[in-house]
Amino acid sequence: MKYNRVLLKLSGESLMGDQSYGIDPAMLTRYANDVKDAINAGAQIAIVIGGGNIFRGLQGAAKGMDRVQGDYMGMLATVINSMAFQAELEKMSLATTLFSGLEIDPICDHMSRRRAIESLEEGKVVIIAGGTGNPFFTTDTASALRAVEIKADVILKGTRVDGIYTADPEKYPDAVRYQTVTFEEVYEKGLNIMDLTAFTLCKENKLPIIVFDMNKSGNLKKVVEGENVGTLVTV
Repeated sequence: MKYNRVLLKLSGESLMGDQSYGIDPAMLTRYANDVKDAINAGAQIAIVIGGGNIFRGLQGAAKGMDRVQGDYMGMLATVINSMAFQAELEKMSLATTLFSGLEIDPICDHMSRRRAIESLEEGKVVIIAGGTGNPFFTTDTASALRAVEIKADVILKGTRVDGIYTADPEKYPDAVRYQTVTFEEVYEKGLNIMDLTAFTLCKENKLPIIVFDMNKSGNLKKVVEGENVGTLVTV
């Protein structure tokens, strides 16, 4: 096992599938199967899911909504997604613990580093919702923070693209994929991986990031086992 403990970051939009809004049950099933395979391979997995398929605080602010109120609404959207994913994982007989940066009794436990690590060591899938619990921070930053807290070996950023490219591969067919890239190179080249706060937190804590295609079944298991999938960002 290359990576024993990982933090998997999924966007809320990834749960939409071909829909324009909300949650596609087929996507939940696909991702849950991949998590189950990685767990069965021996990995400890924590998950942070965004809320952009339901609500984005920044979009609300752009339309005149109070930014703080909008960000809290976005955090609640992540709780909805996390509850849906938790239910799907438990349908597959996987034990889970749902934590949140926001206190929402009786839906989830308030985030505790100690209890999250205990749950991981017990073989449970840990899902952490509610962002950091504070406005003005993205779920990218939340995933970096939680990964550092639980002493994850790596952040796995699951996307619909199979890594980091010299340019947007959907716009520029001749773009070239990096196999590995350093944090400094990402800064210098202006590559868009995650927001600067999250990225800096990873760099300062020497926490590597792997960007990979989560929509290809089996990739998650390959990544945790150390296969060359996606792009590795390292010091």
